[in-house]
Amino acid sequence: MGEGGRVSILRARCPDCRTLTAVAVDDVYECHSCGRTFRAGLVRVPRAWGDGGEPMVEAAALPLDFPEVALIEEDTLAMQTLAVASDLPEVPLVLGGCCCSHVGAVEGLAARFDRLGVIWVDAHGDLNTPESSPSGNEWGMPLRMIIDQGMVEAEDVVLWGARNLDAPEVEFIAAHGIGDDPAPVLERTDAVYVAVDLDVLDPAEMAVFMPEPNGPSMADVEQLLLQVRQSGRLAGAGFTGLAPDPANVAKLQRLTAALGL
Repeated sequence: MGEGGRVSILRARCPDCRTLTAVAVDDVYECHSCGRTFRAGLVRVPRAWGDGGEPMVEAAALPLDFPEVALIEEDTLAMQTLAVASDLPEVPLVLGGCCCSHVGAVEGLAARFDRLGVIWVDAHGDLNTPESSPSGNEWGMPLRMIIDQGMVEAEDVVLWGARNLDAPEVEFIAAHGIGDDPAPVLERTDAVYVAVDLDVLDPAEMAVFMPEPNGPSMADVEQLLLQVRQSGRLAGAGFTGLAPDPANVAKLQRLTAALGL
């Protein structure tokens, strides 16, 4: 949308009133019109940095029951990352096109905490580089960007649900000791950001852009998110990789509820 389309992160569009009457008060938003309170501010990032990702872009417009803080539409991934980091509410909920939407959220949160962890929930590793990527699509690289740019340490990353990995990703995971158990990361970090590419789910569970067979159920992912919630470490979360199916909305709300948002 560019600079002219943004408003202060202190004000957001209430999902009920559809006016800019939700105001940030400490770590929540309170709507001065209808009186509702919300535990997260919604940042929409409707871009897909790769070929053929238009369905993911469309899916980023799905309605969610959170106040809309910002709509980020930039011409480059670097500009998108900076804009997301700059427009990040106290507790962000990102609804993006592809997983590159998470990079700016992690950058912004990493500046707030001494030791941020990332729980990356995805059927894919997203650990490629431009040199190792078979497709050249940047949406296969965001977790590697986060690590290589020093936003978080590799030991503070959890890769959960991955089952379609390229050989260089397997080598990187082994070399850096990236595991799939969130408990140690939740224990040793100050806060965590949870990045959920919904293709992690079994394809029967949800309509996604890049389905992969033999995935976990909604109940499995809810249990993971509940574990994060109970740890008290949740700094923010994001959802990406969706198809623009209206039936996805209720399922997204289930997952945000599991996080306590």
